[in-house]
Amino acid sequence: MNRLMLGLVLGTSAFAATAADFENLRRPVATFSIVARDPDTGQLGVAVQSHWFSVGSVVPWAEAGVGAVATQSFVEPSYGPLGLDLMRAGKSAPEALKALLAGDATPEVRQVAMIDSQGRVEAHTGKKDIAHAGQIVGAQFSVQANMMLDATVPPAMANAYRSAKGDLAERLLQALEVAQGAGGDVRGRQSAAIIVVAGKSSGQPWVDRLFDLRVEDNPHPIRELRRLVTMQRAYSKLNEGDGYVARGEIEKALASYHAAMELVPDAATNGEAPFWVGVTLASIGRVDESLPYLKRAYAQDHNWEKLLKRLPAADLLPDDPALMRQLLTEMGAQ
Repeated sequence: MNRLMLGLVLGTSAFAATAADFENLRRPVATFSIVARDPDTGQLGVAVQSHWFSVGSVVPWAEAGVGAVATQSFVEPSYGPLGLDLMRAGKSAPEALKALLAGDATPEVRQVAMIDSQGRVEAHTGKKDIAHAGQIVGAQFSVQANMMLDATVPPAMANAYRSAKGDLAERLLQALEVAQGAGGDVRGRQSAAIIVVAGKSSGQPWVDRLFDLRVEDNPHPIRELRRLVTMQRAYSKLNEGDGYVARGEIEKALASYHAAMELVPDAATNGEAPFWVGVTLASIGRVDESLPYLKRAYAQDHNWEKLLKRLPAADLLPDDPALMRQLLTEMGAQ
């Protein structure tokens, strides 16, 4: 148990700092971030960019049906899990943040924002955070930034989020993009991350985490994060299609697979989408329709031939040598 948690448990207002703690305080995670709740879907999210390696490993935290946290500046990562613990136990986001700040020996160097599943939100910018540092708390969202090139970054982020269209992930991305356009971190840019979770917990965290993506080190981290979000959308559609196949709902599976292909070009999926569309069609006897998709996959990587040959044993294609020869020939593998 760390000293911050111990202080909360014992009801003390502070925890003693050691030399090692002080050394950790001298490494600021200069960052701009946003926490938000979508009032229509209840989804909760947090997104961040920083000139700091792997910012996604320390700043953003979120849990379905509970809340989202961004902890930055002279970062204390435990604000993330402890904030979620307190909100899960029934505290509002403002109450949880107040409790954690009360148990922190150096709240003046923290910058933290929290939002709960009801949309209650609060933020804190310590008086010793490096300028330009500030926050804007709005209706079911908060933006916060420190060590920015210009003081216009938080208001630019807030205005961008308010006016953005699309689902929560899209609006979070737009807020990051506008913040960078307004100047961003005075030192530049390096990493970014986004987490979006369902508004209510299903008891299956792997289902509830709609987006959980990190760019650890990149000259254009938000651009790369947007690419990854698009890829996540495509692969979510592929997974959806696989679920339909497992239930024998082939037409729905094909619709999902086609939706995945429309989101990203073939090269971006390494043949995944066209290959599985082709396999699904061939498995239900629509061989002529399957061939263009299998050709597209094979053109990207000849190893799809090897996988195709293994599918009859897994009951994903009929065990029909004539059919296999036809598929391989039309693909160009024979």
